[in-house]
Amino acid sequence: MQKSKILYRCMLTIAIGFIVYVITINFFVDPQAERFLSHKINLKHPLNKPVWLNVMYVHVVCASIALAAGAVNFATKVQTQYRRAHRAIGYVYCGAILVVVLTSGYMAPYATGGKLNSVPLNLLSMLWAAMTVIAIVKIRRKQRIAHRNWMVRSYAFCYTNLCIHAITYVVHQGLGLSYMHSYTIGVYGAILFLLLAAEFVIRVVFGQSGKGRPILP
Repeated sequence: MQKSKILYRCMLTIAIGFIVYVITINFFVDPQAERFLSHKINLKHPLNKPVWLNVMYVHVVCASIALAAGAVNFATKVQTQYRRAHRAIGYVYCGAILVVVLTSGYMAPYATGGKLNSVPLNLLSMLWAAMTVIAIVKIRRKQRIAHRNWMVRSYAFCYTNLCIHAITYVVHQGLGLSYMHSYTIGVYGAILFLLLAAEFVIRVVFGQSGKGRPILP
């Protein structure tokens, strides 16, 4: 249980820190996304910047809401003592994920690196939505453990952007690869890492069968 508390606190710290970071960068430091857009070269589709920016703002806000809602809902106290709140927050999470997936669908064709990155990002969005739907189906069937496990898989992808840019930074700055190649490695690396991380939590932290006690205090 001590390990689970440490895991939750680490997750909560990362979630809060990342939310503060993306809100600050995208709404105050660089609201026109000049630095990010500077890497988008040789686009096959013309980018309507005002529209793209508005979609990006919605994407950032809803992704932040999903990140926060998921973190709160994994707390055992919320799950056991505030079930109505847990359910309401769950619906907020699902709604936020739906908007994130839809906005991702618009933004993916403009992904740095072209189709090599836009295709896996679109597939990721579909997988993310499917995982969330499965989690809903499981809880409606009163399969609480299965619901929790699928929510772990779904919530892991709330950290996609963080992982992509962390890997990109390390590869670009540490290995000296071009930003485009580093970003491509970041996309594929993040997807693989988050899939494995979710299974690690389910099978190792929860127990081999995924039927252990809740991980959070």
